[in-house]
Amino acid sequence: MVWAPQAWAANVDVAVVFAVDFSSSVDPKVADLQREGHAAALTSPEIIAAITRNYVGCISVAYFEWSSPGHSRVVLPWTNICGLEDARAAASVISKKGDTGFARRGRSGTSVSSAIDVGALLLDQFPGTAAKKVIDISANGENNDGLPVQPSRLNAVAKGYTINAIAIPTQDEDPDQPLASYFAKSVIGGSQAFVITPKGPSDYVMALRRKLVTEVSMDVSRQADGLSTQH
Repeated sequence: MVWAPQAWAANVDVAVVFAVDFSSSVDPKVADLQREGHAAALTSPEIIAAITRNYVGCISVAYFEWSSPGHSRVVLPWTNICGLEDARAAASVISKKGDTGFARRGRSGTSVSSAIDVGALLLDQFPGTAAKKVIDISANGENNDGLPVQPSRLNAVAKGYTINAIAIPTQDEDPDQPLASYFAKSVIGGSQAFVITPKGPSDYVMALRRKLVTEVSMDVSRQADGLSTQH
């Protein structure tokens, strides 16, 4: 019942910003994985069930793509999801308007700090009230452009936002220094923050779905298996 008083006064249970990497390292295969993965996860029975079990029974989502500083675009503005029909409409926008990975020229590096800053700005501008606010980062690389991550992370967490991540491993990833470890140490933050990494392309949708169930559930005791958390 920790969330109950605040949740009942909210317009939605959870506001989630999907911050999706579309830097030059994101090829069409990874772009499809991210775009269609988010669309599929949003409309999955597990997500719809998690939403309807909450206090208000609605979440709000926004979806933007990011790369180097100054390079971001909102694909889906704030949209309320209160059931399958809403989820399908949001998923359709993401699927049709999301990055395809073919026009990568000029996108340069991977600025995770910018992704957090833009995500926090969108949450600042959220046109309602939410009991829980989350920045949900999907990326296949470390911060290598723009400002350091730490100030951006501290600023977002200070506002009460949680930063979670899904780390997409590359074929040449160093097994001794996996991307998920970097995200766990340097990027995620806030209440019950976690990072998850798919075992391969076929596991991405499943991993993302598992992550979203945890994010949209107002029962703080629900934790998905296999999540690396930060306390």
